[in-house]
Amino acid sequence: MKKVAAINDLSGFGRCSITVALPVLSAHGVQCCPVPTAILSNHTGFGTYFFDDYSDKMTPYIENWKKLGLEFDCIYTGFLGSEKQIDIVENFIKQSEDSTILVDPVMGDGGKIYSTYTPVMCEKMKRLVSLAEVVTPNTTEAAILAGVEYKENFTDEEIWCIAEKIHELGAKNVVITGVHRNGRIANFVSGPERFVAESEEIYVHYMGTGDLFASMLCGYLMNDLTLEEAVKKSAAFVYKTTKYSLEIGEKKENGVAFEKFLKEIE
Repeated sequence: MKKVAAINDLSGFGRCSITVALPVLSAHGVQCCPVPTAILSNHTGFGTYFFDDYSDKMTPYIENWKKLGLEFDCIYTGFLGSEKQIDIVENFIKQSEDSTILVDPVMGDGGKIYSTYTPVMCEKMKRLVSLAEVVTPNTTEAAILAGVEYKENFTDEEIWCIAEKIHELGAKNVVITGVHRNGRIANFVSGPERFVAESEEIYVHYMGTGDLFASMLCGYLMNDLTLEEAVKKSAAFVYKTTKYSLEIGEKKENGVAFEKFLKEIE
């Protein structure tokens, strides 16, 4: 059974981060081994929350894995809350030569950088991205990584140019998610080959859709699907579960109601 070290925060309520990665990867038949970056009662999209920073615990946590001689088929990174955490993860990746590296560079959305992210952290995230086999930024994060000004409606050519700038950082495959395209939502994939995976756009922004997409993608890649197959299947799953969430009236801050569909993963 393949093992994935999933580095992300743990939010007790609201489907995001590790609470998405764990069930999704398990449904793919992959062992999910969490590395918590923070413990929250619920994600920060709610008005109030308990927060416990795990920065000082991450190094001894990972060091104990090394003492056990553990190796991972994939290191999958999500939200990192400080410069120190990015440094710790970079060091972990550099010591894991045989692991596939999937970086979801959680830095912002809707044209805005998250309040926790500093210019120095953005530069360090570029270093992390340089080590990735696959990186999955949304359009805001892609613009930050590429050093271009964000706008709501990038042309296709502009998206490909942004992807090329991210390749120049060192990332082998770039999957730019959530691109609005004439009433459809598209994922632009740039690597040895280029392609676009589209689905109908749902005009409600559920929390955690990026985590769901990246976790599905990780699971499919660990099961040896091609990147094209993995992206298309992941996008279809996110569309189906988001549509269902809207139909049942799930609150957007609760995240995508994906649980009943896990048994359909193949």
